[in-house]
Amino acid sequence: MYIVLGASGHIGAQVVRELKTTGHSVIALAHSAEKARDMSDGNLIEGVPIDVGDAEALREVFKRSKRAFLLNPPASPKSDTNAEELRTARSIAKAVDGSGLEKVVVASTYGAQEGNAIGDLSVLWEFERLVEATGVPTAVNRGAYYLTNLDQLLEPAKQGVLPTPFPADLVLPMVSPIDLGAAAAARLKSSIDDVGIKSVEGPRRYTFADVASAFSELLRHDVSLELIPRDRIESNYRQLGFSEPAARAFTRMTIATLDGPDHPADP
Repeated sequence: MYIVLGASGHIGAQVVRELKTTGHSVIALAHSAEKARDMSDGNLIEGVPIDVGDAEALREVFKRSKRAFLLNPPASPKSDTNAEELRTARSIAKAVDGSGLEKVVVASTYGAQEGNAIGDLSVLWEFERLVEATGVPTAVNRGAYYLTNLDQLLEPAKQGVLPTPFPADLVLPMVSPIDLGAAAAARLKSSIDDVGIKSVEGPRRYTFADVASAFSELLRHDVSLELIPRDRIESNYRQLGFSEPAARAFTRMTIATLDGPDHPADP
C-alpha cells in the first residue's frame, strides 16, 4: 500500500493511476472530503480527507503505510503564498518524522534554491531540506516547467495574444503531469536506496514561440507573443489577482528563471 498526498491534483492523480494500473492499493489524500469520496473505488483506492496543516492527524495516516508521495499543496495566490506554503511544508515534514515511513518521494522543481520568497524555488528547496532532515530516505523528483501552467493562457490566446515574460527564443524544459506521475510512481516502488535528486522533463524542450505556434494550430488563428517587460511582471501578477506578497514572490521566481534557469544536462 502507498500513500499519495495531493491525490486530486494533476500530478497526484496521475501517481494514483500509475499505482492502480500496476495493481497496488493506495491511500489517496485530498483536502476536500468530497474529492476523497469521489476517488474511493471500493477496491484499490481509499480516499481520505486530510488537512496537511494538522501534522498529528497526517502522521497517523502515514503510519498506515511504509511509502508516501509528498506534494506541498499550492496556496491561493490571493494569500501570502510564501508564508502559507512554508507552513504546510513544515507540517508535512513534522508528520513524516516519527511516522515509521521507510521511504518518501518528494515533488520539487527545477531551479530549487535557498533564498527568501522566490516562489516555488525557495519554498520547495526548503521542503526538500525539511523532509530529508527527518532521516527518512528521501527521493526528490525535480520537475520542469509544468505544461499545465499553459492552461491559463488559453483565454488570451483566443484573442490572438500570448502575454508572457519569457522571450520567444528562450528554451525551457517542460513536462507533463503524466510523466511526473509515472516518474514518482516508479521511485515509490524502487529500491530504498533510490534516493537523492533526479530531474524530470519531457522528451524535448520548447520555446514560447513553440507555445504560440501550438495555440495557433489548436485555435486555427494566429496567436502572437506579447512580451511582458521585467518592470511590469509584478504589476501583471497583481492584475491577475495575486496578493502583493504573492506577486512579489512569483516575480522573483520568474526573474530567477529568466536569468539562470536550471537546465540539467542529463535529466
